[in-house]
Amino acid sequence: MEVTGIISGIIIGLVIGALGRLVIPGRQRIPIWLTLVIGVVAALIGTALAAALGVADTRGIDWIELGIQVALAALGVSLTAGMYGRRRE
Repeated sequence: MEVTGIISGIIIGLVIGALGRLVIPGRQRIPIWLTLVIGVVAALIGTALAAALGVADTRGIDWIELGIQVALAALGVSLTAGMYGRRRE
């Protein structure tokens, strides 16, 4: 992977984290930096999962891959918010 691929992956991951947080109803009591880290991780795992399923490289926008990434980010934000909230109380 080239440096531009890594940088674009991080930027996309930040957006994915924000989208994942928006998908979850209610208020999440986790810091925004943690949401963004979850987004980057979800983007990387989502890309690997999409490649394993054979839907990573399509013509145009990879909607299936994007959906997988957002779903993973939403799941990650939800689980982290649950654990983070219990730890702080």
